[in-house]
Amino acid sequence: MKKTILRQYLEIKSPEDIKEIIKPENFYSIELVDSNDFQLNKFFYKQVGRKYNWTDRLIWTDKNWIDYVSNKSLLTFSLKRKKDLAGYFELLIHDNEVEIVYFGLLEEYFGKKLGGYLLSEALRKSFKIPKIKRVWCHTCSYDHKHGIKNYLSRGMSIFNTQKLIIDT
Repeated sequence: MKKTILRQYLEIKSPEDIKEIIKPENFYSIELVDSNDFQLNKFFYKQVGRKYNWTDRLIWTDKNWIDYVSNKSLLTFSLKRKKDLAGYFELLIHDNEVEIVYFGLLEEYFGKKLGGYLLSEALRKSFKIPKIKRVWCHTCSYDHKHGIKNYLSRGMSIFNTQKLIIDT
């Protein structure tokens, strides 16, 4: 059977265009993750991604994960409520732009207005990197039903759309 997936690419080109959401509660913090801690990226990829059909990295060995997080151009940030993990985002620096590679919340944190805050922080932190002129990402029809709305509400705009046909 064939299935059509809509993939949308979004971008924002100035920090002034970010429509930020402030932190919902003082209990939350966003922290840069130690690049030697591949287990955290692996954990979030599996836990956040299982609802959204993230499968390409499920076959990765620990060495693949270590190589990935060791990339000096990759920054991973975790969202915590007090000391509990709530979500994360990965930023990959490409010359004068940043790609938000992965972004998401653990399911128990859905419905708490954290997605907008987390995306605001991902965009803000991206533009604090010297010489960054553009931040981009992509989403698809498998992602959270409010995902595209969140990206657009934070000031991002769609610059490309693809329809992919896959076998299921």
